[in-house]
Amino acid sequence: MTGVVLSMIVMAGVAVGQKDKDDEPTSWLNFVVVKDDNGKPVRNAAVIMHPVTGHGKQGHGGMELKTDAEGKADFDGIPYGKLRVQVLATGFQTYGEDFDIDKPKTALTIKLKRPQGQYSVYEDHPKDSTVPPKQDTPPPDEKDKKPN
Repeated sequence: MTGVVLSMIVMAGVAVGQKDKDDEPTSWLNFVVVKDDNGKPVRNAAVIMHPVTGHGKQGHGGMELKTDAEGKADFDGIPYGKLRVQVLATGFQTYGEDFDIDKPKTALTIKLKRPQGQYSVYEDHPKDSTVPPKQDTPPPDEKDKKPN
């Protein structure tokens, strides 16, 4: 009987020592996802959130939201700390950035860019006007040449 009472007291001490997640401060995140070129909303964009560990690595778990017709998505209950946000939408470059969440309400506007063409050395490119043209050096005179 004494062992049962003692084990109950130990278990109660362990329960009191644990950090209760309900007591941690959380933030309400409001996302607005728009097109970079004209500011129009992007509907059905996937907003993916992952916690970030102290070493800068992506933590386990995460959550995905979808934007509505106005490009908006929100979630209440994100714990304070580093949060990695990735946004994916068809026809746009993938967006990714880490944010420090430290306020009760956080508003994030994300501007998505259209894909850029790849640079190729095999294509003709316009001359850069900031670089002066290369001066062709005339061939050396015959008298300046060294004999073989």
